[in-house]
Amino acid sequence: MNINLQQAEAAIQAAQQKATELGVKMNIAVVDAGANLTAFARMDGAWLGSLDISIKKAKTARFFDMNTGEIGKLSQPGGPLYNIEHSNNGLITFPGAFLFAMVPMQ
Repeated sequence: MNINLQQAEAAIQAAQQKATELGVKMNIAVVDAGANLTAFARMDGAWLGSLDISIKKAKTARFFDMNTGEIGKLSQPGGPLYNIEHSNNGLITFPGAFLFAMVPMQ
């Protein structure tokens, strides 16, 4: 199922709330079913260097339909996805991006 802007904005808001609870400043990216950026937020003070990382993490999770931490486990030396991070114009295979099932809007 694709994600619409209203759902993406709700995901951004939830992620910002969680980041605030954890005391961290985050760059938050939401992509649609085709891995196209749908919404993005950079919390005040979040590292500029992780802006691109957050988008690539979101795309990576979508491309493989799994959280990036799981891809990271598979991409270790000797693993079935070793060196996968060099494909698709650069993937991010360390933890941080998650897939969420969206509930259809009525």
